[in-house]
Amino acid sequence: MKKLSLYTLAFVSSLFSVVVFAADIQVERATVKATAPGQQTAMLDMQIISKQAGRLISVSTPAAKSVELHRMSHEDGMMMMREVDAITLPAGQVVNLGEAGFHVMLMDVKAPIKAGSSLPFVMTIRLDNNRTIKVNSQAEVTPLVEVKPEADEHMHMHHH
Repeated sequence: MKKLSLYTLAFVSSLFSVVVFAADIQVERATVKATAPGQQTAMLDMQIISKQAGRLISVSTPAAKSVELHRMSHEDGMMMMREVDAITLPAGQVVNLGEAGFHVMLMDVKAPIKAGSSLPFVMTIRLDNNRTIKVNSQAEVTPLVEVKPEADEHMHMHHH
């Protein structure tokens, strides 16, 4: 009976440490654009703050068959997008994926992603101490095209 209690205590303790580490990861401004009819891909953007150094190694969502981490760069005057194995998360620093040249690509979207809804996703992060954690989050789904009032007014003036 004592062995069982020790194993139970060890198991519960390991669960608690995962929860504590997951709380050390903060996700902000997670957004994904709504998809157009027939569109099979979508882009997820966010800011990640990790109290501990680590790497974002994968993302999953029930909304897509697969998800890839991508880096955008300029090469020979052209914008290139390539899949990467991980995105570095320095301890205590804000990593804005878009500003850092990264994004998360949702591939083979299962159904249209509609503006005004939220999209659940799970990030897998490997901390520098080799502990791997999963962080659940939600992304706000924003309209596919945003019309700014001043742009609309400007276009209206050109029609007269």
